[in-house]
Amino acid sequence: MTPKQITIALDGDAKVSGLWLAPPEAKAVYVFAHGAGAGMAHKSMTAIANGLVERGIATLRYNFLYMERGSGRPDSPALAHQAVRAAVAKANELAPRLPLFAGGKSFGGRMTSQAQGLDPLPSVRGLIFFGFPLHPAGKPGNERAKHLDDVAIPMLFLQGTNDALATLDLLKPVVKHLAKRATLALFDHADHSFLVPAKSGRKDPEVLAEILDATAEWVAERV
Repeated sequence: MTPKQITIALDGDAKVSGLWLAPPEAKAVYVFAHGAGAGMAHKSMTAIANGLVERGIATLRYNFLYMERGSGRPDSPALAHQAVRAAVAKANELAPRLPLFAGGKSFGGRMTSQAQGLDPLPSVRGLIFFGFPLHPAGKPGNERAKHLDDVAIPMLFLQGTNDALATLDLLKPVVKHLAKRATLALFDHADHSFLVPAKSGRKDPEVLAEILDATAEWVAERV
């Protein structure tokens, strides 16, 4: 399927681009934010969106403003939260009758959860993180998870066991602390981008299929 180009208005005259991809019989919508270093059209974003559509989930991918403008420096949290809220509003406009979920890859997922923690996103039933960035690589810590205490809706953490931005000895206690609100799905040998080494005996497409199946199953349980 070919995604539809969407324009999402922010405050003032600012605008960002979006890509809307929906199967004929969509069961839900996922508002999907990109990571810090690659925009909405990156091949990994495209692969996830295509895979979700095959599983009956529509997606609205969108750029943060810095990515739209070609800057290498991510937006401030306040500006990123504005884009998250605008994208959620656009998804509600595009598919007002479908159950709505939000989140993203790495930075995009964290900005979405921060926005949700500050002020609940309208109609969003749950958050889905494709690799939650718990800490910078080589700098273990859990400070980035503190705001999750303020998120009252269900959360799905999709994480590789070899993720340098979320060591399991730190991530597992975070998820346990969140109790029934959080589900942790682990994928053996995968890194932060869900890539696996050849010596693991696994293939990247195989891992991605497992991730997408886990996502679709989690969404179905909440629709």
